[in-house]
Amino acid sequence: MKLVLVVCEMYSYNGHMNVISSTKLRNNLADALKKVKGDKYLLVSHRGKINTAIVDIDMLEDILELSDSKYLKSIRESREQYKKGEYYTFEEVFGNI
Repeated sequence: MKLVLVVCEMYSYNGHMNVISSTKLRNNLADALKKVKGDKYLLVSHRGKINTAIVDIDMLEDILELSDSKYLKSIRESREQYKKGEYYTFEEVFGNI
């Protein structure tokens, strides 16, 4: 499992997020990493302020893709083509494989 530490600035949160204090993280790193694998992220607080996130690598890749304007444009164009019926079926592309 690959994990990446991402630093972010967040000043408030609600009770529905996965939050752990930096002290608990330090003392329970293995358990925290298991939590990240299952829940995709873990927010780390220090002195009551969330300032870091540990993010599963798959989630990080998704975030990076969604921040790419060319990628988002290609998704919009693909959806428009689909609505117009401009697509190929699985059978048209792959035949009887």
